[in-house]
Amino acid sequence: MSAIASARVANIIGHLEAPFTMHGRCTAQPTNFTKKPVRVLVTGAAGNIAYAIVFMIGQGKMLGMDQPIELRLLDIPAMSKSIQGVIMELNDCAFPVLTSITGTTDYKTAFENVDIALLIGAKPRGPGMQRKDLLSANAAIFAGQGKALNQYASRNVKVCVVGNPANTNALITAANAPDLPKSAFTAMTRLDQNRAISQIANRVKVPVTGVHNVIIWGNHSKTQYPDVNHGSVDVNGKNTAIRQAVNDNGWLDGEFITVVQDRGAAIIAAREKSSAASAANACVDHIRDWCLGTKKGEYVSMGVYSDGKSYGVPAGLVYSFPCTCENGQWKIVQGLKIDAASQKRLDVTTKELQEEKKEALGN
Repeated sequence: MSAIASARVANIIGHLEAPFTMHGRCTAQPTNFTKKPVRVLVTGAAGNIAYAIVFMIGQGKMLGMDQPIELRLLDIPAMSKSIQGVIMELNDCAFPVLTSITGTTDYKTAFENVDIALLIGAKPRGPGMQRKDLLSANAAIFAGQGKALNQYASRNVKVCVVGNPANTNALITAANAPDLPKSAFTAMTRLDQNRAISQIANRVKVPVTGVHNVIIWGNHSKTQYPDVNHGSVDVNGKNTAIRQAVNDNGWLDGEFITVVQDRGAAIIAAREKSSAASAANACVDHIRDWCLGTKKGEYVSMGVYSDGKSYGVPAGLVYSFPCTCENGQWKIVQGLKIDAASQKRLDVTTKELQEEKKEALGN
């Protein structure tokens, strides 16, 4: 890693010589709020994904318009001016749910008693950088954030890791927060699920709300497996299996999977920027369903800590499974039949995650 990159990592993991904190306008809590404010942290707060997500949070899309939020924004010192600008814009929106906004580079200020942590900030892959280098750089970042969560956060904190490689970054974070339950740490694969749902809806010519239980298995990478074998589509008032509704196994087992796997790269090629807004939207979806619950009979894809008992995945990986959520807790859906072709795909993405874990944690 270069000296510049090393310095940036040192800043991000909290070794800050001159941390600062700034506050947005704290409005009087409206009388129609009966709920206690939830403390929500967004890291990488000056980045594009964070810039999109903070306005969605302010609009109540994550926890509802009846839930007041104390918003914390964390980034490195070089981004302090940008954070100030974001706070100014949030103030100008006059979002009722935002009872306070704090921008900071100080870990204690950011993480203290936080209820929800959206770990978005991560070192992106640069020219000539190998995947191993990226894992090494981000291991330092997420180890520092894990330690901060362990020391300062609520014991009931919910963590969603967005910064890539998200699954392994979530694993690193959890490994550095031994006092928190492993169930507190998740990685976002909801963007992949949303992409898959959209592809099916377009193919069958139905609204996206008519597509159910498409699953993303494994890693948020090109080895992920978008699985339609347990999903259905509402067609002409009838709930129909996706394979029957699409009636093209060649497309479902080929182009559909690769389009979902390669969608991020395709968006970068098209607009010369990463898919920030759709990632922010998916993170909001992830947290909303985790906190408020999934609809009856609906699965959501979440990277969660594997228990060693589900679908042949070894314990100790953050792996994307179909989950249901109730009372703020996620649960892996059990008992789905996995055919031989699907199992091979699950094994491929499992192997990749095992290799990432070894590179990042040495075991």
